[in-house]
Amino acid sequence: MNENKTKILLINGCIRGRESRTWRLAEAFLKAMQASAQEPFDLARLDLAQMALKPLTGAFFEERQRLLEENDRSHPRFDLAWQFSRADRILVAAPFWDLSIPAVLKLYIENISLDGITFGCNEKGIYGMCRAKDMLFFTARGGFYGDGPMEQGARYLRALCEMFGIPKFRCICAEGMDFEPEREEERMACAVKEAEEAGRQYWKS
Repeated sequence: MNENKTKILLINGCIRGRESRTWRLAEAFLKAMQASAQEPFDLARLDLAQMALKPLTGAFFEERQRLLEENDRSHPRFDLAWQFSRADRILVAAPFWDLSIPAVLKLYIENISLDGITFGCNEKGIYGMCRAKDMLFFTARGGFYGDGPMEQGARYLRALCEMFGIPKFRCICAEGMDFEPEREEERMACAVKEAEEAGRQYWKS
């Protein structure tokens, strides 16, 4: 990547691919964002469903702990964490799944949550080490959850932003997709419109 360009990291956790309603939101945003770009930028896209992400278990976990204890954070297995930490802006697309996020996105988060790369610790507690000034999250939900206690997807990512030192978080959501099916496209159109407007205003924020 060109170091003089804004580095945007797009994390795609849409496990249904292009059929995903969540991806429709992200795609609408991307088209508007790219059309209104006011500065050079690099867009790196991670399609998590196509990646061989591993859970932190067994030998894989033990290797990570050993590398951290040896202060070897240049190992290739930490490349994703460095990419996340060095991004200027972050986009995440993932559907509402079992009241939270798909497992593939959780696996990614496990692999980038690293002391000394994305966050640090001192006598006062945890502090963020990420460069990004914001995270924009796209999601679609079958029902209506809003900011209620059963909604743990956006809530979780917002908390992670605090941990990683990312000051701004915003969620663009299409809700009620499976409630009154005859109104699905109407509700989807409203969310797409919000995503498009966010894309047009992205470079001003």
